[in-house]
Amino acid sequence: MAGNTFGDFFRISTFGESHGKAIGVIIDGCPSKIDIDESFIQAELDKRRPGQSRITTQRKESDTVQILSGTFQGQSTGTPISILIPNEDQRSKDYSHIQDKFRPSHADYTYQTKYGLRDYRGGGRSSARETAARVAAGAIAKLVLKRQGIEIFAHVSGVGSIEAPNLDGSQLSDLLEAREDNIVRCADPATAKEMESFIDTVRKNGDTVGGRISTIVRNVPVGLGEPVFDKLHADLAKAIMSINAVHGFEYGSGFEGSQMLGSAHNDIFIKADEGVKTLTNFSGGIQGGISNGMDITFRTAFKPVATIMRDQETIDAAGNQTTISGKGRHDPCVVPRAVIIVEAMTALVLADHLLKYKAYLNNAT
Repeated sequence: MAGNTFGDFFRISTFGESHGKAIGVIIDGCPSKIDIDESFIQAELDKRRPGQSRITTQRKESDTVQILSGTFQGQSTGTPISILIPNEDQRSKDYSHIQDKFRPSHADYTYQTKYGLRDYRGGGRSSARETAARVAAGAIAKLVLKRQGIEIFAHVSGVGSIEAPNLDGSQLSDLLEAREDNIVRCADPATAKEMESFIDTVRKNGDTVGGRISTIVRNVPVGLGEPVFDKLHADLAKAIMSINAVHGFEYGSGFEGSQMLGSAHNDIFIKADEGVKTLTNFSGGIQGGISNGMDITFRTAFKPVATIMRDQETIDAAGNQTTISGKGRHDPCVVPRAVIIVEAMTALVLADHLLKYKAYLNNAT
C-alpha cells in the first residue's frame, strides 16, 4: 500500500493499524541538536488520545510514546527518529458484526474493492487511530519550528450551525489557556458551553455532527513555499485534507473572498517598525504560494463521524441488501480531538518548507 509517507526534507512514514499491536512513525530529516522534550510530545498526544471526556470515544488508550532511535542525551542526532505507540484497549469483537458488511460512508467498500481484503477491526489502516503517529511526529516538527519562534494555534470554531466569533491571534497563550479550559477545545468560553450541550444531545440521540477548526500560525518568515505545484497553501491543503473526515479547506478569505470586489480584497502593503506588513490579511499570510510574513490563517471542515448508533441500510460483500447496526466506541463529534491533529499536520508542512528554504539560502550564497 503506497501513500504512507509525507514530506520531502522533513519526511515521515507512519505504520500500524487500529487493532494491531502498535502504531508508529519514522521521521527522517530532523536536524541534529533539536531538544527532544518527551514530556511535550506526550502532552501533545494526550490532547488527541481517546477516552478523555464524555463527548469522545470511550476507548481507553494511554498513547504512551516510546522513542526507539534518533536521540541521544535529550537531543536529536540527525538520524531517523522512530516512535512507537502501543495499542492497549482493542476490542476487535465489537466489529465482528461488520466482517462482511460495508458501513455507510466508511472506507470498507473502497478498501475491499481495491485490495481484495480489509481489516474490518476498527477500519485497520483507514482508522483515525493512525493520526496518533502524526501527532507524535508533529510534536517534533513543532520543536524544530520553536527555534524560529513559529507558533501554531488551532481551536474548534464551529460545531453544526454553532459558530464562534473570530478571534484575534495576537495573544496565542491566552487563547490556548481558554481552549484547554473546556472539553470542546473552543477558545470562546460562551460558545464552548453551547457546543458541549449540543454534542451531548446529538450523542444521546445516537447520531453524530460535523464541525470546523480555525488555525492561526504566527511568526512565519517571508519566503516559505515554492512556485507553481509546491505552493505553501497547496501543501497545507494536501496535509489537512489527508486527515480522516476532513471535507473542506480554505485559507485567508476562503470562499467568502469570492463574493468580494478586488478593491476591498487587496491587502495593502505598509512599512511597519517590524518590516513590511499589510493592512488586511485576506491572503491568509500567503501570496503567490509563498509566506509573506503575516499570520497564516485557514479553516478546516470535518464531516459527521460515519458510525452512528442507529440501524442503517447497506449491502454485504456478496451484494445482498442488509441492515447494519452501529456498535463500539466512537466520537459523536470528531473536532475536539482533531484540533491537535490539524496543528501537527501544519507543523509538518512548515518544518518541511523551512528546511527547504534554508537549503535554498545556502545554495544561493
